[in-house]
Amino acid sequence: MVTRRRFIRNSLLATAGLSLSASELLQAGLLQQNYLSFDLHAHPGAFFYKGSPQYPGDGAILKTVSGMNEGGLSGAFFSLVADGPLLEVTPTGIKPKGGYGAGEAMKEYSRQLGILKELMTTVPASWATRTADLDRAFKDKKVAAFLACEGGEFLDGDAGRLEMLYADGVRSVQLVHYAPNVLGDLQTSDAQHQGLSEKGKSVVRRMNQLGMVIDVAHASFDTVRDVVSLTSAPIILSHTLLRTDENRPLAARTITVEHARLVAKTGGVIGAWPSGYCTSFDDFIENTIRLVEVAGVDHVGLGTDMDGNFKPVFSSYTQLPAWAAGLKNKGLTGEEVTKIMGGNVRRTLTKILS
Repeated sequence: MVTRRRFIRNSLLATAGLSLSASELLQAGLLQQNYLSFDLHAHPGAFFYKGSPQYPGDGAILKTVSGMNEGGLSGAFFSLVADGPLLEVTPTGIKPKGGYGAGEAMKEYSRQLGILKELMTTVPASWATRTADLDRAFKDKKVAAFLACEGGEFLDGDAGRLEMLYADGVRSVQLVHYAPNVLGDLQTSDAQHQGLSEKGKSVVRRMNQLGMVIDVAHASFDTVRDVVSLTSAPIILSHTLLRTDENRPLAARTITVEHARLVAKTGGVIGAWPSGYCTSFDDFIENTIRLVEVAGVDHVGLGTDMDGNFKPVFSSYTQLPAWAAGLKNKGLTGEEVTKIMGGNVRRTLTKILS
């Protein structure tokens, strides 16, 4: 039974959580233990925009990575954007335009990778490829950067190119993004393959063999169903939420109960996404709880889409302790919050990365 004193205490702490640091929250008793934390999807400093008018400048990545460390983030997937030049931002979201010519996608991959590697020399983060690197980052309080690719355009349908990406340090590939490609169907465009294509199936098999994380964010239900039927390893859906209202902005990028349970079936993790689909930070916490109720507490994590998100309600990693506080205030135990913050991701990465 919740006493009046406990109700008032929890309400005050939940409100205070929006501004208190992790150490202050621990001292206040809202967080009962330190926790390893992970972001399944981020674009620190919007580095992929460099060379275009949308680029915020080289200082942006330092601001974001410093926020990661201040907020207590242990690790994240720093993601290239395969179809970046093919997209435009509109008042209602991101839309695809045009397509790549022969060799252009791989040229764009090399450009973005070079930019990120150069910028990484200026920020307090370390490259990571294994779970041991994440554990070290947690101990040292310096975020571990795992390299990811959003969209499979770089492959040009050739699963053999994954060897090169792996050698470059890439440990996760999101099969599709906003521009339709040859690997599979996506949520926001008409179906072309009725799920995962034969080339997409070859990519899934090779990623399993290499020890790379398969990300099915943006993929249609049929594509995810096909990946789940084929994969021998857990998968992630790095950034989405459970659909609650068809009329909300970005509803097409949310998922059904059945969709969520497909990912959970593999033992993988779904990253709760604090996008413009949420009306507020509190609404994001509520949506995270709904995802937990459907997929199970062992299959939910965080996927902020930081610096690439549309109307985010989580715009700084200094909000990370507040998110943990909010989840705990909704009735989750300290152990459950620890799983969501990063424990579930660590378990998944341990099963995949060599």
